[in-house]
Amino acid sequence: MKGLAAIYRRELAGLFLAPLAWILLLVVLFYQAYFFLLVLSNPSRGPEVNEALSLVLGGGYPFWLLLLTLAPLLTMRMISEESRSGLLEFLLTAPVADGAVVVGKAMAATTFLALAWSSAFLFGLLVQFLGAPPDWGQLFTAWLGASLASGLFCALGLVSSALFSTPLLAAFMAILANIAMFALPPLVRSLHGPAGALLAQVLERIDVFRHFQGSFQAGVLDSAHVIFFLAWTAAALFLAVRVVESRRWLG
Repeated sequence: MKGLAAIYRRELAGLFLAPLAWILLLVVLFYQAYFFLLVLSNPSRGPEVNEALSLVLGGGYPFWLLLLTLAPLLTMRMISEESRSGLLEFLLTAPVADGAVVVGKAMAATTFLALAWSSAFLFGLLVQFLGAPPDWGQLFTAWLGASLASGLFCALGLVSSALFSTPLLAAFMAILANIAMFALPPLVRSLHGPAGALLAQVLERIDVFRHFQGSFQAGVLDSAHVIFFLAWTAAALFLAVRVVESRRWLG
């Protein structure tokens, strides 16, 4: 796609030049460090290094709560704010493909979150230095899964940012959509009866947590689970591109 690299560099630089990005990085670091130390200091179970590292990379709900919130906060201004300021119209009339604009923004937000989750490698180096080496293969696959999940929720955030002209509204709606996508499959599985079973089979296709547990958290790189995240991310990006293209004709 023409102009993809330029959009990616521009958006990534814009993220790291914004104060909000550094605040979010600091929040992620302290948030992950708190839960990491919480597991290690559990007197009833003793130090569980791999469990503690898994908790900060998708193995527990604290990580997902953070991801479902961070992705919309990063993407809420990427399209809505540029549309309101008139910069988006300039990009759409420039020799840059609409898909490159959306994909470049998604890649920048995903890269930012992938760098944020890489703080888990620092925890791994720390415990190895203290004499308790972690399972580096499991740690890497968990990080890869966390990055793929980040790409999916950043893509959903861009859809919301393209649909709504107010960044705060875009973030709020994206958080609601993320929570629904994450929480509905396990909630529906608790229902009884044929209707609940049928609905559970349908929603299983968007069960992010189960796909993550089935491969990345276990330290196994399964192509089926990788394709799951890539396919849904591509679908969300396609929808975002269609919404952005509609602005060209409506605006």
